[in-house]
Amino acid sequence: MNFLAHLYLSGREEDVIVGNFVADAVKGNLTGRFPEGMERGIRLHREIDHYTDQHPVFKESRKRLSPKYRMYSGVIVDIYYDHFLAKYWNEYSDEDLKQLVARTYFLLIRRFNLLPPRSKRLLPFMITQNWLVGYRELHILQKVFNGMSRRTNHTSGMENAIQDLQSDYDLYENEFRMFFPEIIQHINSYRSNFPKPYASER
Repeated sequence: MNFLAHLYLSGREEDVIVGNFVADAVKGNLTGRFPEGMERGIRLHREIDHYTDQHPVFKESRKRLSPKYRMYSGVIVDIYYDHFLAKYWNEYSDEDLKQLVARTYFLLIRRFNLLPPRSKRLLPFMITQNWLVGYRELHILQKVFNGMSRRTNHTSGMENAIQDLQSDYDLYENEFRMFFPEIIQHINSYRSNFPKPYASER
């Protein structure tokens, strides 16, 4: 899953949100490297990614893109799914998306000194272009894919991914709607085994 879905699935605990945000920039063993709440957030992020990668619906979405985008197909589907989450946000959350995102940006700025270098480089782009709200707009997605394409070491073709979304829009939307309630249920169960209680789901 991509940034917005990870944020949604993090709950309300600030350290967990920060840990989930930095997780892609953190490799290897975690013990003692981060505050306890951030470590739980990183582990949560890894569980979300593992569950997503193994889910048959997500695999079906990715399979449709694999011949064209190969190793980048999963990343593209992650962003497609964030698009649908942003578009239908009010069906999944009682909190206004713009308010949640603004609070999250402010949190990450306050904890900026704890972010790994990769996350520090990413955050200003995320904030100035307001990715998390903008995901619901296709022209913002186009900018995101353009930027990702420029940053890849190999020719990815991701700048063309919006065309594929538009061509099979209903298919991806239906797959998101099948997948997302299931990951919510799975992560709620996973979080219930954490040593500290989480706030209830939004």
